[in-house]
Amino acid sequence: MEMRKIARALLSVSDKTGLADFAKALARHGVEIVSTGGTAKLLREAGIEVIDVAEITGSPEMMDGRVKTLHPKIHGGLLAVRGNEAHERALKDHAIPGIDLLAVNLYPFETTVRGGGDFDACIETIDIGGPALIRAGAKNHASVTVIVEPADYPVALAEMERNGGATTLALRKSLAARAFARTAEYDAAIASWFAEKLDERMPETKVIAGKLAEALRYGENPHQWAAFYRTGERRFGVATALQVQGKELSYNNLNDTDAAYELVAEFDPDAHAAVAIIKHANPCGVAMGKSLAEAYGKALACDPTSAFGGIVALNRTLDAEAAREIVKIFTEVIIAPDASEEAKAIVAEKKNLRLLLAGGLPDPRAAGLACRSLSGGFLVQARDNGVVAELDLKVVTKRKPRNEELADLVFAFTVAKHVKSNAIVYAKNGATVGIGAGQMARVDAARLAAWKAEDAAKAQGIGSSLTKGSVAASDAFFPFADGVEVIADAGATAVIQPGGSMRDDEVIAAADAAGLAMVFTGMRHFRH
Repeated sequence: MEMRKIARALLSVSDKTGLADFAKALARHGVEIVSTGGTAKLLREAGIEVIDVAEITGSPEMMDGRVKTLHPKIHGGLLAVRGNEAHERALKDHAIPGIDLLAVNLYPFETTVRGGGDFDACIETIDIGGPALIRAGAKNHASVTVIVEPADYPVALAEMERNGGATTLALRKSLAARAFARTAEYDAAIASWFAEKLDERMPETKVIAGKLAEALRYGENPHQWAAFYRTGERRFGVATALQVQGKELSYNNLNDTDAAYELVAEFDPDAHAAVAIIKHANPCGVAMGKSLAEAYGKALACDPTSAFGGIVALNRTLDAEAAREIVKIFTEVIIAPDASEEAKAIVAEKKNLRLLLAGGLPDPRAAGLACRSLSGGFLVQARDNGVVAELDLKVVTKRKPRNEELADLVFAFTVAKHVKSNAIVYAKNGATVGIGAGQMARVDAARLAAWKAEDAAKAQGIGSSLTKGSVAASDAFFPFADGVEVIADAGATAVIQPGGSMRDDEVIAAADAAGLAMVFTGMRHFRH
């Protein structure tokens, strides 16, 4: 374990959190402090003796601060290999002071972009000297301790306290790894921003970076390791959520909760309360209502068996009335924009139930990216932000849908967007009554949804299937008429689908023969 005593430190930071206390602690260890601009000013105001970088380089800061540390007398002090005779001689011959600790964080480029800064403002917050310093110090971690986050100040100081002002090679390696990750993340943000500004949907190189939010107990299965990373995208959901209570979230919990919240966000909270119940990333019940409690009851009625152990997502602040209903059965996670204090107290009675408050709803119309790994690569596509409204629909059958059917058709197709393909969704009165997900044949999805609706009706003591008088949605076109025939047999009265099949005429004829109203959306919602 090779120790390196710190005699000189270079501090140059944009985030000044904890800096004065850190510098004071270094000074107590007899460390000489070198600094720049605003950092030096702050340290002097705190009563800390500081040497300006310009005193070492013999060159003033220039070009509005663009050039200040880019100088051999700084980079030589970081890159010189201690114990290397030639390097040591170069330091002496050129009067270059060795630098043993570097604390640098970068200009706030990401913050400027998120704040809506214009092109020139963003360009000016692209740091040049900072990444150069960090990479130099991290490369020479055998001799240099590099810190890029204020959270690591106490870590370095603790080692210095234990080791008489020195740090261990193990710590320096760990900090160097973090340093390179930070510069990579920073460059990824700049590259992505430039691609967006140039309207390059598919740049030659695509870089994606994220910060570790949580190491998970395991992945989809216990033999798989897993972690949750946050990207720079500001989208309300699991990444922004505060976990108020409950057990640690698992990989599957996070995946299902994200699916549930993206679905329920499709419904305007000012127009309707909405609830989605998700199991294995598929909805087992979705409904709108005058209140969250009403919507939850209607959603649960669709498939109460599958809802056991599911995820419940709400598009409004969780209130006490809804909380009392939700906790009646075993639920893994509740996610909502917020929750009342009374609702929190009710949920708290179930100590293992996770309650997540996301702070807002994601915008279903917002552009974004969706990624999926493949062997040796990954797929990137635009997020499915397609939204179908009543005005987009084309009636293709002899019978037009009634107003109440039309509203349910739009609702059902919105839900189908979030069901694994092949998908068929039956809905009635603003609630799903049968969902068929992930089938290899579309006709089987129609059969499965109708079968589950019959089972739900029997469980609730209802004489006829829940699909009687419903409407049906298909996430993609019907390749044959058989799917429409199954839907008609289930008692549905209207169908919504994208259209575009070679056999559209046959499918429309089957709908006419059954007295169904059918509308085309012209938009497909495959979800794999």
